[in-house]
Amino acid sequence: MVWPGGHVGAANAPGARALLSLVLPALVVGTACSLLLLVIDHLSERLQEALWQGLPALLGVDGSTGWWTVGVLTLTGVAVGLLLWKVPSGPDPATEELIGRPLPPVVVPGMLVAAVLTLAGGVSLGPENPVTATNVALAIALGTRLLPDVTHRVWLGLAAAGTVGALFGTPVAAALLLSEAMTSPGEGELWDRLFAPLVSAGAGAVTTVVVASPTMSLGLPDYAGARLTDLVTGAVVAVCGTLLGLAAVYAFPHVHRFFRLLGHPVARLTAGGLVLGLLGVVGGRITLFKGLTQMKELTADVAAYTAGGLALIAAVKTVALLVAATCAFVGGRIFPAVFVGVTLGLLASTLAPAVPVTLAVACAVLGVVLAITQQGWLSLFMAAVVAADIDLLPVLCVVLLPTWLIVTGRPKMIVREPA
Repeated sequence: MVWPGGHVGAANAPGARALLSLVLPALVVGTACSLLLLVIDHLSERLQEALWQGLPALLGVDGSTGWWTVGVLTLTGVAVGLLLWKVPSGPDPATEELIGRPLPPVVVPGMLVAAVLTLAGGVSLGPENPVTATNVALAIALGTRLLPDVTHRVWLGLAAAGTVGALFGTPVAAALLLSEAMTSPGEGELWDRLFAPLVSAGAGAVTTVVVASPTMSLGLPDYAGARLTDLVTGAVVAVCGTLLGLAAVYAFPHVHRFFRLLGHPVARLTAGGLVLGLLGVVGGRITLFKGLTQMKELTADVAAYTAGGLALIAAVKTVALLVAATCAFVGGRIFPAVFVGVTLGLLASTLAPAVPVTLAVACAVLGVVLAITQQGWLSLFMAAVVAADIDLLPVLCVVLLPTWLIVTGRPKMIVREPA
């Protein structure tokens, strides 16, 4: 991950005046980051409704049939492949992290159109990577032109923080993610470096909440309180989630290499779309899309699923994430990973009813997200947000420790291109 901090000028300790000078740019950047995310979400949702509801109704066919699922996802692959072939749209998404190296603005239009098609077509990816990359590219290009005294790293930090705050509706996620990334010595106090990014994250979060009122809470039962056995069962569930996530991480470069054998981007994405369509038929419509709405539906109707059904959904979604992220669809991996964790937690609670469902879901989300992102604070945050129960935090902090021992030193879910 690119370090997203920085300061104005050359001084290591910028002081209150320099920090205050960044408040207005941070507010503008954070608000703009949120608005861009909301626009992308709105466009993809309207196109999704047209593809999966409006068009079938217009044609007089059943949009829930397997052949429609396969057809839409395959044609989505064709469309995204043609776009990536003909329009500059950035590097291979499999080589990019959530906060990666800044991209040139020329790739932004193509990347955003590809992201909208990906999200609307039912591909198992989220909007976080392309939206973050776009906001960073635009912030640096416009910011350095308007305020040339502010460094590239400051604009990168403001855009990254603003986007993360907007994505999750709170600046807390940005604070945790950036504090984990800001490890360089000799760059001043941590809170000096976090000050402007947190202003941006707050502006992005407030804008998103005011406009869209998003929530990731699943409405799970209240957690009764920590017990000694919960530390053991929670750790077991989290470790299972970590192992499932690591299986996908280790398979990642091999699946990517397979799709690269197809050569042409249209061929790769058409094949990827076809595979995703077949997976959608096997796992059901619940396994499509980024997973935020679907995990709420799954939790609300979990009694309708057997343990085998939940296991199938978790497996299909994991493979779908793996395929989508390696065949060049444009999107992020955090939201699908959270869906996998939620499904695995529901499965654990179904198999062992004595394990509180809220504990099982939170620990499974922590394990899966940790394996895929290798971000401890972010994984802890996602688990806490999904559970929406402050009483779980002490247990999650303890459960994080054995899972981190498994994850540390392991490869990341990213393909390293030769220099």
